[in-house]
Parts: sequence; structure tokens; C-alpha cells
Amino acid sequence: MSRSHRGAWFALPALLAIAFFFVLPVLAAFLLSLSDFDIYALQSFANLRFVGVQNYLELLHTPLFWQALGNTAFFVVVGVPLSIAVSLGTALLLHSRVARWKRVFRTALFAPVVTTLVAVAVVWMYLLHTRYGFINYALGALGVSPVDWLGDPFWAMPAIVLFAVWKNFGYNMVILLAALESIPETLYEAARIDGASAIQELRFVTLPSLAPTLLLVGILTMAGYFQLFAEPYVMTQGGPLGSTTSVLYLMVEEGFKWWNLGAASAVAFVLFALMFSVTRLELWLGRRWGSA
Repeated sequence: MSRSHRGAWFALPALLAIAFFFVLPVLAAFLLSLSDFDIYALQSFANLRFVGVQNYLELLHTPLFWQALGNTAFFVVVGVPLSIAVSLGTALLLHSRVARWKRVFRTALFAPVVTTLVAVAVVWMYLLHTRYGFINYALGALGVSPVDWLGDPFWAMPAIVLFAVWKNFGYNMVILLAALESIPETLYEAARIDGASAIQELRFVTLPSLAPTLLLVGILTMAGYFQLFAEPYVMTQGGPLGSTTSVLYLMVEEGFKWWNLGAASAVAFVLFALMFSVTRLELWLGRRWGSA
């Protein structure tokens, strides 16, 4: 038996597990999206009908779907760059020579990532409370009127964006900090010899060296932010007036509240297609940036 055949036999158990636990469920979900599978079909498969792309066409004529898509796009377009910027800024501060107690700060800033989301979401609900919240108390001390952060359709999604950035930026911070520590010090020494300022070092040494890591962080953050669900589920229940309803939240509502599992599967595959397209766009832009 050749070496390649022996390798295939060793990989076979893992490939079978992937096929059983990933490929088959994805295929079943796609077939489900082409049917009208609902609570009546659960009672008897005789009530199950094949409807083709009808579920997808109905989504295009559902105002709530477009609202959820807009909310998700806002969360991604605003939250991803903000999260990466905060992560990069924090990593640069921790990597600087003037920073002391690096391990303490690194642990403290990473703590929100490993904290249960529901617990910290409840804490933030109290912080954002219109009447008793600390944030409005601080704004009142500055002469600013109280803001109904989670009850006003204009402020609800920005409040969730800020919460998500605070909750998740520590993960990217650790990745970027590791990448910063891997940049050779000789590059900075050469830049200083050439008379480069701190801004020029950041622009011409640090950022180009971090380009592959920033691309990875961007893709991971984007994929996570497209799957917005727990934050609005705990803090606003998709309101007010649907202003925090995301695509994933809509999928869960359709599938497990109204038991329209066929429509919910269609929403899931639309979300997958959207994430795949944006990921391909990020990879293309990353290659162009790298070639430049």
C-alpha cells in the first residue's frame, strides 16, 4: 500500500465525521428550504410539500426581512471597523515601551470575551437604563438630557454596537498583540536611522507587517458580527419597532417561534450567501492591498 493510500485511510474517520455531522445536515437544511415544512409537517409528512424557490421569493417581498438585512448591515459596517480599530489601538498601547503591568491589563481587557454574554448584557441593560443607568447619570452631570438607549429606534442599534465592541474587542487584541511582537525590531531600528517619526513607523512598518493578521481578524470579526442574535435577544427582543431585528434573529423567530422551518432555512442560506460574498470581497481586497 502506497503512502498516499495509507494517509487516506487515516483521514477516512475524520472525513466520515465531517460528512455525517456537517455535509448531511447542510444538505438536509437546503432541501428543507425548498419545502413548506412547518408544525403541520411535524405531525404528518403527508402535509409536507415541495415549493421550490417560493420561500426565497417570499423573503424578497417581506418588509421585515429587508429591515433585518439593513440592521445587520449597519451592525457589520459600523461594528467591524470600530472593533478592529479599538483592538489595534489597545494592542499598540500594550505593546509600547511605556506600558506597565502588561499582563494585568491584557487579562483585564480580555475578561469580557470569556464572560457569559447574557450576564454582561443584563449588566449593560442596567447601565443603559433611561432613569437609573450610570451612563445617563454621567450625561446628566454634563448637562445632557437622558437618552432612552434601548427604547428609542434611533439609539437601540448603536447601543448594541457599542456593547458588542466592548464584549469582543479583546479577542482581536490578543491576536494583534501577538502579531506585533513578531515584527522584527530591526525594521524599526532601520526606520529610525532613516529619520522616520512614530506615525511613519506605524504607516510604513507596523501596518504593512500586520496586513495578513488584519485580514484574518477582519474576516473572523465580520463572520461573527453577521451572526448577530444574542445581544438583541437579551436586551431588546428585536425592538423597538424591529430596529434591532437581525437576519439571524429573524431566522430563529421563523423557525422556533412560528415553526416555519422551511422559511427559516431559506433565511439561513441567504445569510450564508451574503457572508460568503463579503468574505470573498475581503479576500480580494486583501490581495490587492498586499500586492500594492
